[in-house]
Amino acid sequence: MTVVFESILPVFLLVLLGAWLKRSTLIDQGLWLGLEQFGYFILFPSLLFSTLAQADFAGLKADATAIATIGSVSLMSVVVLLLWPMLRNRQVSGASFTSVFQTATRWNGFMALAIAQKLYGPIGLTLTALVMTLVIIPINLYNIGVLVWFGGGNRDFRRFFAKIVTNPLIVASVLGILVNMIGLKIYGPVMATIDMLASASLSLGLVMVGAGLRASDALKPSRTALLAVFLKLIVMPVFMVSASYLLGIRGDALLVIALGAAVPTAMNGYLLAKQMDGDAELYAAVATVQTVVSFFTIPLVLYLTAYAAGG
Repeated sequence: MTVVFESILPVFLLVLLGAWLKRSTLIDQGLWLGLEQFGYFILFPSLLFSTLAQADFAGLKADATAIATIGSVSLMSVVVLLLWPMLRNRQVSGASFTSVFQTATRWNGFMALAIAQKLYGPIGLTLTALVMTLVIIPINLYNIGVLVWFGGGNRDFRRFFAKIVTNPLIVASVLGILVNMIGLKIYGPVMATIDMLASASLSLGLVMVGAGLRASDALKPSRTALLAVFLKLIVMPVFMVSASYLLGIRGDALLVIALGAAVPTAMNGYLLAKQMDGDAELYAAVATVQTVVSFFTIPLVLYLTAYAAGG
């Protein structure tokens, strides 16, 4: 347990650095939006493409991993949708429900990749990237669909499909896998440029995660926010680890999947909530509480997963 704490501590220290920098006078506040966009459209896609284009997927049980991860995300989506009548009766708006849905199903790839690399090395990075590729399309389909339906805006399905096919994370993942499958060799200096962008993405991405958090939201979270915290940090790991174990996934692969399930929600969902009439304020509050609580739940999930798997 101590090793896990010490491995994830640098990740959380970078998050705290981002939170401090956002509130300090050292950096022009107008910089942060540009950094978020740079990370979302350039840095993170570069990391996904670089990792997937050069990865060796042999022995990773991609089929079982796909069933376990996509199945768990789909099951969680159904569970949250079934909670809507109860939440509506408690005066939770449709816009707020979209943030419960998003924060229960999305996961912070920056944190998962950084911790996986620290704990499990290249195999952790590769498997995390594979899991991200498998779930990124269904997660965005489900979340954008819920935002279109419950967000209170125009239910324009052309807008829905446009959001999917132009998502930079989806595009980068698909291109990376295609390059890997067909064995295409990218011109050396071009690939080196992409790799340099990828290497900058994790640390800068974690700083941006911290910049998006609001300390005040962690002090008095609402019941709705606490529900989303419970769903993402407790229920999702149970779903994903159980499904993976039943499908025969063991060892570091099972632990990496558990890690992906245990990290808090992704901050890019906050931008989506702002763009598509969701409850961005609630999203920010849930993301803040999840990030704080996950410092304790991630080691616990990994410890229990290792114990349950006999290792």
